[in-house]
Amino acid sequence: MMAMASPYLSEQTSVSMIMRKVLLALVPGIAAYVWVYGSGILVSLLLASVTALVSEAVMLKLRGRPLRPFLLDGSALVTAWLLALALPPIAPWWLVVVGTLFAIVVAKQLYGGLGYNPFNPAMVGYAVLLISFPVAMTQWPAPLELAQAKLSLLDQLRYIFGRVLPSGLTVDAISSATPLDTLKTQLKLHHGMADIMAAPMFGTLGTKGGEIVAGAYLLGGVYLLWQRIITWHVPVAFLGMLALLASGCHLIDADRYAGPLFHLFSGAAMLCAFFIATDPVSGPTTPKGKLIFGAGIGILTWVIRTWGGYPDGVAFAVLLMNICVPLIDAYTQPRVFGHEK
Repeated sequence: MMAMASPYLSEQTSVSMIMRKVLLALVPGIAAYVWVYGSGILVSLLLASVTALVSEAVMLKLRGRPLRPFLLDGSALVTAWLLALALPPIAPWWLVVVGTLFAIVVAKQLYGGLGYNPFNPAMVGYAVLLISFPVAMTQWPAPLELAQAKLSLLDQLRYIFGRVLPSGLTVDAISSATPLDTLKTQLKLHHGMADIMAAPMFGTLGTKGGEIVAGAYLLGGVYLLWQRIITWHVPVAFLGMLALLASGCHLIDADRYAGPLFHLFSGAAMLCAFFIATDPVSGPTTPKGKLIFGAGIGILTWVIRTWGGYPDGVAFAVLLMNICVPLIDAYTQPRVFGHEK
């Protein structure tokens, strides 16, 4: 067989191709989500997707921009899916719609669209919902294996769109506090870590069911690394710093601080590491800057989880580090050869 002669042309990477691969990488996490919590998340994903595309189309029309190339690039769907996966899977329909509208209209389009937004749109939408509607944002369902009552897809639809439960059921029967929230509350009541972790909601690595979802996000993240859609810098820096801080404090006082595996496989840590913090628009552009950015998110996430007023902290950690990106980029630019340092 005759060898191909040089020069070789590399395959051109497009925004739509990158976004399609990101959506594909989220599929294992979505499948695990359905397995652990039920089919309600599929309704949220559909609501968020439709809202994102419609709001994006309206804003593009108002701005006099062509609809087809921007609607088909997949960026609106990525934002919609990330936001939906960060919300309770049986969240009321209006919560999903409001959060998605804010993410697309305010955090993305009002800044000029894809490539101009300084903040991660999905995390902006999540933060707005968490601050504005804290009660609705804390009604997470228990994993199906721990739930007192299991809802069919029809029952979940009725609850999502009408907040109607089957006769005899209450909200407490289908929902529970998140493990991160439970951990923080029980520690404030001076309960020891061993007693807290003995509760049924806690699993081997992190939280019952949640560790399966986290593992699926990790699998999707490995796919993105393999496809070179993202680089290793942000995920390794974020997860490494989060694990380092958790390990240090756990060694000092294991009765007051959870270990590194719990922090890595609980909450939105894995989703953040591979899908949120790696956003190329709102993150740094240099390898050294990405390491600083990821480490900063890890520090802030651990601080908020440990001492802050919110159970997780990923969204606020990402947004706070988004503010620092121009400064990080300014001080981590590599030397340009031929110029003085």
